[in-house]
Amino acid sequence: MLDTWATYRRSQDTATIIQERMLLGAARMIGEQVHLEEGVVQVIIPPAALELFVSPSRDRVFYRVSTHDGQLLSGYFDFAPPTQSLLPEEFVYSDVEQRGKRIHTVAFAQPFFSAPERGPVIIQVGQTLDGRNELARDIWVSAIRSQFALFPLLALLLWFGMRRGMRPLIDLRDRMRNRAPGALDPLDTHAVPTEIEPLVSALNDYVGRLDSNMSAHSRFIADASHQLRTPLTLLNTQVVYALRQVDASARTEVLLAMHASVQQSVRLVNQLLAFTMAQAGIGHPPAQVEVDLQGVVRKVMEAQALAAQERDMDFGFEAQIEYAIVLATPLLLHELVANLVDNALRYTQRGGRVTARVCQIENCVALQIEDNGPGIPLEQHEKVFERFYRLDDSRSDGCGLGLSIVREIAQACNARIELSTPVGGAGLLVTVLFRAPLQKELPGLQRATPH
Repeated sequence: MLDTWATYRRSQDTATIIQERMLLGAARMIGEQVHLEEGVVQVIIPPAALELFVSPSRDRVFYRVSTHDGQLLSGYFDFAPPTQSLLPEEFVYSDVEQRGKRIHTVAFAQPFFSAPERGPVIIQVGQTLDGRNELARDIWVSAIRSQFALFPLLALLLWFGMRRGMRPLIDLRDRMRNRAPGALDPLDTHAVPTEIEPLVSALNDYVGRLDSNMSAHSRFIADASHQLRTPLTLLNTQVVYALRQVDASARTEVLLAMHASVQQSVRLVNQLLAFTMAQAGIGHPPAQVEVDLQGVVRKVMEAQALAAQERDMDFGFEAQIEYAIVLATPLLLHELVANLVDNALRYTQRGGRVTARVCQIENCVALQIEDNGPGIPLEQHEKVFERFYRLDDSRSDGCGLGLSIVREIAQACNARIELSTPVGGAGLLVTVLFRAPLQKELPGLQRATPH
C-alpha cells in the first residue's frame, strides 16, 4: 500500500515536470517572436507554440503577453498577471483559476536585448490539468503493471534465497530430530553459519552441563539404592529370625534390633530428601527471609539434649552476640544446624564434649559446632563433603550424607563453610559464615522465627 502511494506520487511529479517543460518551451517560443518595430512592440504567436499542447484530453490553453507594467499586448484579457515582479530571463510556475477551471501556468520575462531600458515582456502560458492527470495515471498504471509482473520472479528469488539461507538451520534441525533419545554428545560447530555458531556453542555448553548433572543424579540414585538395600536386607533378615523365635525375650531382643534398623532407614530417607531439597535450593533458591539463628540453634539443641544426656556428654550452647539475624530459608537452616549437631554427637566418644556457638567473625554471623572427638585429617577435609563418604564405618552408623547436606544448604544460603581443629588440638571445629549484617532489623525483609 505504501509503495503504491509512493509510485502514484512519483507519477504525479513526473507528469508535472513534463507539463512545466512544455509550458516554458511554449513561452520561450513566443518570446522569440516578440520584437520592436519603430519603437512599437510587435507580438506574433507561432502556431507551433500552441501545438505543443495538442493531446487526446483536449486541454484548454491560455496565454497572455504584457509589458512589465501590466499593459496587455496579446492574449486573453482575463488572464491575471503574475503576483510578483520578474527579472529578465526569470520564470515562475503557479496554479490559478481561469474561467472556472484549475490551470497550471508559467510566467516568463522576455528581455529586449536591443532596448534593455524598456524592461522585459511578461509571457504567460497556462494549461488545464486533464492531460497532466491522465499522463500521471498512465505512468502510474504502467509502473504498477511492471511491479506486478515482477512479483512472481521476486517471490521465486526470495524463496530460493530463503531456502538457500535456511539450509544450514534446516540441516541442524534434522540432525537434532534424528538424534537418539538420551544422546548428549555436542553438535559439530564447523557445519553451521557463523551467525548461529554462538547459539550452537551455547547449546553444547548446556548439553555438557546437563550431561554432568544427569551423571551426578545417576550416581546419586545408584548410591542411594545401595545405601537403602543394606538396612532393608538386614531388616528382612531380622523379621524372618523373629518369626522363628519361640522365646519371648529373644523375640523382644530382635524387635529392638529391628526398631534400630527402621530408625536408621528412616534417618537415611530423611537425609536423602534433605539433600535433594538442598540441591534444588541452589538452582532455584526458595524465598529467603530474616531468621534468628540463635533461636534455630536452641531448638536443635533442645531436641538433641536427651541423646547427649544418655551418652553422658557435655552438651552446651554459647551465644556470644546479642543479635544473630541471617538471610536464609528457615527449613533449610534448621536442617543445616541439625546435621552439624547430629554429626558431632555421632562421631564424638561417650562422655565427650559438643558445643554450639553463635558469634561474629569477619563482620559475618558465624555458627560454630565444636567437639573433642577423633576429628578429621586435613587431607580429607574436602572428601568428607562428598556424598556417602565416611571416614570409618566402625565409628558410627551414619550414612555419609550429613556434611554433604550442610555444604549444599550453605551454598543455597550464600554462606561459607570451613573445617578446622579446635584450639585444644583435638576434635573438629565446623564454622559456617553467613553473609549478613549484624543488625536487629534489616529494612525491607520479612522476619521469621523458628517453630
